[in-house]
Amino acid sequence: MNPSSQWWNPAVHADRRPVLMARNRIQAAIRRYLAKEAFVEVDPAALAVSPGNEAHLHGFATEAIGNDGQRRRMYLHTSPEFAMKKLLAAGETRIHAFSHVWRNRERGPLHSPEFTMLEWYRAGEGYEALMNDTLVFLRLAADEAGVKLLRFRDLACDPFAEAERLTVADAFGRHAGVDLMASIRPDGTTDAARLGAELDRIGLRRAADDTWSDMFSRVLSAKVEPHLGQGRVTILDHYPAAEAALARKVPGDARVSERFEVYACGVELANGFGELTDPEEQRRRFEAEMAEKARVYGESYPLDEDFLAALALMPPAAGIALGFDRLVMLATAAPRIDDVMWTPVP
Repeated sequence: MNPSSQWWNPAVHADRRPVLMARNRIQAAIRRYLAKEAFVEVDPAALAVSPGNEAHLHGFATEAIGNDGQRRRMYLHTSPEFAMKKLLAAGETRIHAFSHVWRNRERGPLHSPEFTMLEWYRAGEGYEALMNDTLVFLRLAADEAGVKLLRFRDLACDPFAEAERLTVADAFGRHAGVDLMASIRPDGTTDAARLGAELDRIGLRRAADDTWSDMFSRVLSAKVEPHLGQGRVTILDHYPAAEAALARKVPGDARVSERFEVYACGVELANGFGELTDPEEQRRRFEAEMAEKARVYGESYPLDEDFLAALALMPPAAGIALGFDRLVMLATAAPRIDDVMWTPVP
């Protein structure tokens, strides 16, 4: 039995409490850092007209009933991103939120259908500043937990060591022996047949109807991610533009985007962007994502028209989301995400 399943039992709670108190200390330390950096903490609403428009993110739907009895489909957000970008459009410049978010079809040692996301934005700054913030948070987490190393299962990572920074293309070449850029055209469109030939060459299975994105994800999860964040933190940078629906493209290279992820102990902790602020380009990307969602899952979500309108007013900015529960897991060496939640989802 998972010990967290009876978290309300006094004996179980007594065993869990030291980890939960470490969680509180880590959260307080991060809040102090952000306050020192002149961030304003905001509290985005969880109910939204769209849960997000990425093909493989799944929302929880609900129904709002008005005073007149009219019914309206709404969703619990998968991220506070749309709401926070509206605040940037309104004039805020440095904001952060510890938000509960909901993602359907996700449950496992590293996944809970409800979890806490730390999201923050810096208007007028490059996305490298977010990399520095994230490294600070990893070190604060270790300090507050009283450890020198982050741990997950049998892997360890020193958050105080200099981080490794790799492009996605370099990581695919180093860890999978795959020439990723050969399957991406100069305009950023992708060649599934070319990438499929790479998978065949290295002996990685694929289905006849796999898209380029399907095969990209398979190589990343099977061959690349297990090697990331071992010994020291890895910053995986310059994601293909096809895998970064909300990020702007790297100047001078339409094949890749200003998107990065931070890994420790083989675990993805954070996902950051140089934010896309072109509403028409964003609409095109969302429509393509929802077409893919409809093809794969037989459903799609509406677009948040207010969000697209706000993008026209949003300043250049960098934004990032960090799985706060996962950070606590690594700082306390907890084996499951439920172990670091005050009240785990049943």
